[in-house]
Amino acid sequence: MNQKAFQDYYPNELSHCYGCGRLNEQGLQLKSYWDGEETVATFQPRPYHIAIPGYVYGGLIASLMDCHATGTASAAAYRAQGREMGTEPALRFVTASLQVDYLRPTPLGVPLEIRGKVKEIKERKVVVVVTIAADGETRAQGEVVAVQMPEQMMPGSREA
Repeated sequence: MNQKAFQDYYPNELSHCYGCGRLNEQGLQLKSYWDGEETVATFQPRPYHIAIPGYVYGGLIASLMDCHATGTASAAAYRAQGREMGTEPALRFVTASLQVDYLRPTPLGVPLEIRGKVKEIKERKVVVVVTIAADGETRAQGEVVAVQMPEQMMPGSREA
């Protein structure tokens, strides 16, 4: 895709997440985009993302849902405020709750399609429904409650 991913707009100091941080060379570096009113990301699991031979580790599924949902929350919050992504102040979200239902085994060796839909949006909270599909079949679904990153988590701030 030629457009920038949501995660590409995160400020450098907030771009180290294992799942979606563009500055984390060892991480997954998930990239999420708008697709109409939904969001979409594609991820190709590597052989070391294994649970049992031929299948993806469930923790990877949860991580992909988590990072796609927080990216979706950020993009949705900017959209709701009528702002372009990347404008200040940064709207960065973290996970308050992650619920995953594993519907069927997820095969290794094929790309995964991660889709998100905003279920609810409030000033500092966004609820996102996420699905992960492989070979055209939904393998997992879940819901993430994402909240705007608390000030004390911002780099340079100190806990009260």
